[in-house]
Amino acid sequence: MGKVRSDYDKARKRVKAKKDFYQHLTSYTVLSIFFFLLNAVTSFGIWWFYWPMMGWGIGLLFHYFSTFGFPGTNLEDPEWEERAVEQELRRMNPNRNTTPEVELEDKSLELKELEKERAAADKKWNDSELV
Repeated sequence: MGKVRSDYDKARKRVKAKKDFYQHLTSYTVLSIFFFLLNAVTSFGIWWFYWPMMGWGIGLLFHYFSTFGFPGTNLEDPEWEERAVEQELRRMNPNRNTTPEVELEDKSLELKELEKERAAADKKWNDSELV
């Protein structure tokens, strides 16, 4: 129960971080347009709107990296490929179960093999020793 709650809390924090980033990106876009229009109306020949937008853009870039990570850095993560496959499956078919059928079959085979190994370990004798 504790791990499930912990995973839920992690997922909730990640979703909130993504939501905060997208709100930041939206306000940046809206105010960029506003500053451009303000600059065009007040002093058309002298362009200054890009200076505050550049500074804010650098802050937005750091916000992106803190939320999503630097592109390509989490490719070494062993679970990255599995998450990417699950995400692609959800994109292809949103109504599909997130766990592929192949994975379920593999796990049931692993369980059978584990039960055989456990039974063999519980046996205190070798079958060739029996008369």
